[in-house]
Amino acid sequence: MKIDILSLFPSMFDGFKNESIIKRAIDRNLVEINIHNIRDYSKDPHKKVDDYGFGGGAGMVLMPQPIFDAVADLKKDNSKVILMTPQGIKYNQKKAYELSLENHLIIICGHYEGFDERIRSIADMEISIGDFVLTGGEIPAMAISDSIIRLLDGVIEKESHLNDSFNNNLLDYPVYTHPKEYNGMKVPDILLSGHHANIEKWRIEQQNKRTKERRPDLLEER
Repeated sequence: MKIDILSLFPSMFDGFKNESIIKRAIDRNLVEINIHNIRDYSKDPHKKVDDYGFGGGAGMVLMPQPIFDAVADLKKDNSKVILMTPQGIKYNQKKAYELSLENHLIIICGHYEGFDERIRSIADMEISIGDFVLTGGEIPAMAISDSIIRLLDGVIEKESHLNDSFNNNLLDYPVYTHPKEYNGMKVPDILLSGHHANIEKWRIEQQNKRTKERRPDLLEER
């Protein structure tokens, strides 16, 4: 998979690309991530990319020309263009699986007060990571990229993400490690029994119980 990210602050992605699972995926050529500075596509002599919005209002608005030219430069026949915006569809694990099957993603990070409405015309999809507003689309772009990359073949063990929270609209089951008792809290006996069928049954029961207590809305969606 190839991911191209358009941002006004490319250095924000340095740590993202150079640590942990993402770095290993890049080093093993399982994913290619390129960060592009939107200012590089500005035709303004001073690399200006924003201006005041028509009709008044607070803040600066991203201009269409640099974004249009950047997407035109990067887009191929198999590309999917994603615009990060609080007005987009709410992101979830199902969407992560869908996007992990794509060959090429172009992610546009908005910033300032917003972006020129005409930019929406070149996006295949608008995504929000929640009902809140951030200073820009960089953190959301990292979040969805991370969620997609870990699903690619060879990045992590398949079993690890098959048992993740939100698969089948259920939260994950409780997990424990050594020691068997800590501060008076013990590992459930069933996990020490070695009876795999009973352990699996217990885990499913715990998933349903935890989801019912913490996210009943997920059960309603099922």
